[in-house]
Amino acid sequence: MTGWLEFIAALAVFMLSHMIPVRPPVRPWLIARLGVRGYFAAYSVLSIAVLVWLIVAAARAPFIPVIPYHPVLLWVPLLAMPLACWLGVAGLAAVNPLSFGGLGRGRFDPDHPGILGLTRHPLLLAMAVWAFAHMLANGDLAHVILFGLFAGFAAAGMALIDRRRRREMGQDAWAQLARNTGRLSPGGLRHLRLSPAILLAAAAVYGILLWLHPYVIGVSPLP
Repeated sequence: MTGWLEFIAALAVFMLSHMIPVRPPVRPWLIARLGVRGYFAAYSVLSIAVLVWLIVAAARAPFIPVIPYHPVLLWVPLLAMPLACWLGVAGLAAVNPLSFGGLGRGRFDPDHPGILGLTRHPLLLAMAVWAFAHMLANGDLAHVILFGLFAGFAAAGMALIDRRRRREMGQDAWAQLARNTGRLSPGGLRHLRLSPAILLAAAAVYGILLWLHPYVIGVSPLP
């Protein structure tokens, strides 16, 4: 029971930590005191810390099998995470007025959307890939709840951000910028220009995650 109580507490704190700091009037109040960079830095550190606690709490919860175990499923995260790392790094490096996370400089060109041609929400898609792969590899009730929640959050987030951006920009301006993008559009692969620097950075992130996994999560990701 203690394991379930910790998991429920961590899940509640995670949800509250992502709901309260971003809502008015809390967000403007925090930005006024911390500055924009300070706000995002503090929010990122808090999110990562609570996420680590949530994952550890899920591992401590009683084991109740939901997805039948198969050794092949242990390879799913190892094969899917390079894609998730690439989506995350490319999404951060992009110029993206249509979603969050794009830190690239310059002006977004809707005729050459880059990774946004594949998905205008690369960070959320990376989260969905990470969550679904780890849900299959673990398969117990706590992890199905945990990773299923993240996958659902990613899918719902895409729709919510689209609606918010459309409202903020106006329908015509949003449609003009988003005309060659999609929430998930395999046809957008034609717009991709694979950058060696992005691929190298994604490989480095993947390697760091493999190395840190046993120390942070307590379990080796290798089958």
